[in-house]
Formats: sequence, C-alpha cells, structure tokens
Amino acid sequence: MKNLFAALCTASLMLLAGVSHAAPNPDPETLKVALLPDENASTVIKNNRPLEMHLEKELRKKIELIVTTDYSSMIEAMRHGRIDLAYFGPLSYVLARQKSDIEPFAAIKQKGSTTYQSVLIVNAGAGIRSIADIASKNVAYGDKASTSSHLIPKSILAEKGLKAGENYREHFVGAHDAVAMAVQNGHAQAGGLSKPIFEALVERGMIDANKVKVLVESKPFPQYPWTMRSNLKPELKEKIRTVFINIKDPAVLKPFKADGFGATTDKDYEPVRELGTLLKLDLSKF
Repeated sequence: MKNLFAALCTASLMLLAGVSHAAPNPDPETLKVALLPDENASTVIKNNRPLEMHLEKELRKKIELIVTTDYSSMIEAMRHGRIDLAYFGPLSYVLARQKSDIEPFAAIKQKGSTTYQSVLIVNAGAGIRSIADIASKNVAYGDKASTSSHLIPKSILAEKGLKAGENYREHFVGAHDAVAMAVQNGHAQAGGLSKPIFEALVERGMIDANKVKVLVESKPFPQYPWTMRSNLKPELKEKIRTVFINIKDPAVLKPFKADGFGATTDKDYEPVRELGTLLKLDLSKF
C-alpha cells in the first residue's frame, strides 16, 4: 500500500512538473496583459478598462488585465510565461529581456516623441537650491527596477559626485506617487520620478506645487515599451502590433498620458543599459 501511495505521489509530481514546464500557448484564447504597479492595483485596472475593451474588440480575444505586487514579480511572471503582453518601464524591460524571450513592439508617444524625462524634485522648505545641497539628505526612489524613479535620478546625483549610502540616504517607497508624497510631507527632502507622472500629480491636485519643486530635469530617454512573448503566433504578433500603433481613442490613451503609440525595438533601450554601466550596477542581480 505504501509503495502504491509513493508511486501515485511520484506520478502526480511528474504531471505537475510537466504542466509547469509546458510551452506557453502561441495563440491563447485569453491574453494576459500586465500593467506597471505604479499606483494602487485596483486604480490601475479601473483606469485601463477602455484598453481592455478596445483590445477585446480589435483582437477578438478575451483580455485579462494584471497588476503584480512589484516590478520584480512582473518580470518573473513574464519569465515563466504567465503573461502574454506587458507594459514595462525602460529598466524593467531591460531586466526582463535578460531573463525572458520577449520583444518590445510599441512605446508611448507624448507630443509626438517616444522619449521622456525624469525629474529630481525637492521639498520647497528643505533649503535645497542645487544638487550639492542634497548631500546628507534623505532621497526617495520608487521601485529598484524603475528607470525614471530610480536609475535616472540616481545617475544625475552620481554625475555630480553624490553616491547613495555615502553622500545621502536612499529610501525605496514603491511607486512614483509615493515618491512625490514623501517629498511633499518632508519624509524625504528629495526624490526622483517620471516627469509626466509628476506633472499629472500636480494637475490632479495631489501634489502642491508650492511645497514641491523640480530641481533638475533629465535628458530624454526611451519611453515605456509595450512588449509581448516572442513565441506568440506570428500572425497574432503582427495583429497586436498593428492594433497598438493605430490606437487613437483618448479614453484608452489617457492612463498612459500619451497621444499614441510608436514603433520601437530593443536597440532603442541601449541608453538604459548604459546607465547601468555608469552606476556600476549588475543588472543581472536586480
């Protein structure tokens, strides 16, 4: 009896292992679409219902929107084939690309450009008038795998000789809006986040422009890319690419603060990889 039980357990484990390593469906009936956890998950999903409905109509497939707990779990989900499409930040895309067979196919366009900027913001009452004044202060970043709320602002400080842990204290607070709130509340004297997101927070009244100031704007970097599994059916991949490039509906574009999506390739993200080199970061360990 014990031998029978052991045999059944072994068979079950082998079956589960086979399922977990099965190749993802190249033409699934339901496309799982992951969105960045830059804000509360329920808010992100609610704001992107127009995208969900648009994709269901144009692709003739069921769409399941997904928001993971953080950037790392989103990368892992893509690595294991649990996501079909994903909207990454530039750095999180570079990290995911190292571990997954994925490809970028569209990047958001703002004012006709597929590049964007990060900003280094400061508390207006902290007495910070230059980057040098940030020495010995608390600096808030978003997620460790975020480009505009970590990598870019950190590189701005590094170029001026300020290193985290040596010249200032860094704090990771998760999301872009949390960075802005931490600076406004004085929990951090400075912080880094996406310029479009910061401007939207001010416009929505969540951040008081009298309490938080932009100290520095970064140079342009490649915009957030939409990516897909490379092992999707070629015809489906082409259809997805075409649908995104042709999106014009303001309701769909509003959550992305975009006026459209433009074509993009992996080569466009070399500047992000170069940032890792500047900061002497081992991107494989993120």
